[in-house]
Amino acid sequence: MNVESSIMGGGRSLEETPTWAVALVCFVLLLISIFMDHIFHLIAKWLRKKRKKALYESLAKIKSELMLMGFISLLLTVLQGPISRICVPEKLAATWHPCNHQQEPEDHHVFLLAPGSSTHQCAAHQGKVALVSAQSIHQLHIFIFVLALFHVLYCIFTLALGTAKMRRWKQWEEETKKPEYQFSHDPEKFRLTRQTSFGRRHLSVWTTNPILVWIVCFFRQFVCSVPKVDYLTLRHGFVMAHLAPQSQQKFDFMQYIERTLEEDFKVVVEISPPIWFITVLFLLFHTHGWYSYLWMPFVPLIIIVVVGSKLQVIITKMGLRIGERGDIVKGTPVVQPGDNLFWFKKPQLMLYLINFVLFQNAFQLAFFSWTALQFGMKSCFQSKTEDVVIKISMGILVQILCSYVTLPLYALVTQMGSNMKPTIFNERVASALRNWHQSAKRNIKKKNRGGSSFSQTTTPSPNHSYDADSLSSSNGARAHSCFSSSSSFSSSSHHHEIEMAHLAHHQHQNLKEPNSVHVASDLPLPQHEIQIETSK
Repeated sequence: MNVESSIMGGGRSLEETPTWAVALVCFVLLLISIFMDHIFHLIAKWLRKKRKKALYESLAKIKSELMLMGFISLLLTVLQGPISRICVPEKLAATWHPCNHQQEPEDHHVFLLAPGSSTHQCAAHQGKVALVSAQSIHQLHIFIFVLALFHVLYCIFTLALGTAKMRRWKQWEEETKKPEYQFSHDPEKFRLTRQTSFGRRHLSVWTTNPILVWIVCFFRQFVCSVPKVDYLTLRHGFVMAHLAPQSQQKFDFMQYIERTLEEDFKVVVEISPPIWFITVLFLLFHTHGWYSYLWMPFVPLIIIVVVGSKLQVIITKMGLRIGERGDIVKGTPVVQPGDNLFWFKKPQLMLYLINFVLFQNAFQLAFFSWTALQFGMKSCFQSKTEDVVIKISMGILVQILCSYVTLPLYALVTQMGSNMKPTIFNERVASALRNWHQSAKRNIKKKNRGGSSFSQTTTPSPNHSYDADSLSSSNGARAHSCFSSSSSFSSSSHHHEIEMAHLAHHQHQNLKEPNSVHVASDLPLPQHEIQIETSK
């Protein structure tokens, strides 16, 4: 019998195992794997049918992360023998244990490194034990499986809760197209700034105090984080800043936010190398004497409430800027978007923090579930009832708060940046523009070669009607695209046909950023430019 099998408690090797038993086990595992792969395939097919390209790419990232975890598990299997034969001094192995030897019962020591559980090679050397025993490596296999399971679950819950929260916004978006809304938001009507709904909510005594404003915004994220007045005012500010005023009724702000959230979801499901590194540090800190059960579950909670508070502060600051411009406003109060409202002028930073919080929360829930299944509820990992209550309650609270409150709030507030996002165009229009761009590049190359005269770039048919959120131009209008740099972008305007000329004319007023895409149009109007933030 080989060494590894004796370490794991003995048993028959494959040489002594019936072939029908081996084949049966392999068949069951293969059946489960094919079934799971088929489910992923059906989901991907449905996403392609619904033209959910961003979610399709998110699904591919999830599969990539699962493959990475599977590769880690495979490496542990292949290197189990060599790792378990690495010997270290007993004095070194006695440090940084998750449990206190003197206080823990003997039946809870299954995971500790002791001479009795080390390999024979290390037992042969006096004062030496295995760096990680084969039994510990086997337990790590189980932990990786549990972590992969929780990673998939938190992705599903995050998207489901975020989408559920944003369903209410659809009703508000529909109201903007009704006559009642146009009457109540008469652009020629003069009102006192503080008497508007947005002014009454954000212009008060506490808004002028930097400490009180953070305290109030901290509690606001828990009670009606996105009220109707904030949504409609931010929508109006976005249209006035980036689109033509005539687009108020035609532009579907809700669909634009949905596409942006789906695009951001690709970042949310990703497990970047820095997050893996921090995860390893979390494993390191699960040691006796550091009282990790008292502070580690609160780290994600603290980060997410700070992010939520900052998003609320941004809305309040935009309200203060309206008050600074005068005591009387004409029509709906107009907020002024800008990257300077965000930390380090980078709205994307908040998305990375949300990504970190969600994965670390899933990791801690997976770690708790793994220790409970592997070592029991009374192990040193959760020796007290308070530990169990804290870990479970914090895990559920952070998941709900981040998915249902902070992520939708982020999707709305980050539209108040200096630039529009590429998702302003839907997938169909974006595909047409990309093809248009490639055709123009090919024609330019032909012209540079001098072999033939430059042919006019083919334009989308002006009579073609796009589905949801398409752009339209009048018959006979021609346009060509001219992109700065080699970056491609996806885009979209909207179902009720925003005229490109008006959109372009208003966007020309914005400052030109170096990292932007310019789409020039030679419509039968003065030449205009559309400036859109490029994907990174």
